[in-house]
Amino acid sequence: MESLPCKGCKGLCCGPVPITEQELKSIKKKIKSMPQKSKLELENQERFFGTCIFYDQVNDGCGIHSVRPSICRAFGFHQNLICFRKPEAASMGNWHAKEIPIGILSEDYTWKDFN
Repeated sequence: MESLPCKGCKGLCCGPVPITEQELKSIKKKIKSMPQKSKLELENQERFFGTCIFYDQVNDGCGIHSVRPSICRAFGFHQNLICFRKPEAASMGNWHAKEIPIGILSEDYTWKDFN
């Protein structure tokens, strides 16, 4: 699968991010394993309203990329999740979650839930 041109987007497409119970568990495990300094640097960054709490403004990318939610993995490659900078990448049909989300990152789950 071809990659998207995310560099320079500053996370504007990274939200809202619904997560499932299993995704929440994986994210908590990832955050717990991060060095304290890295975690604090990511947590204390200023973000655009609605942008995912794990979007890393400094490094212009996902701070939890290896455990990012399924919607983030699908973004840009499905007709209902089109990347405005590379619409031709949306070659698959509409994306539908395989599990029911339990909440939204930045709204229902904030950094206080991961400390």
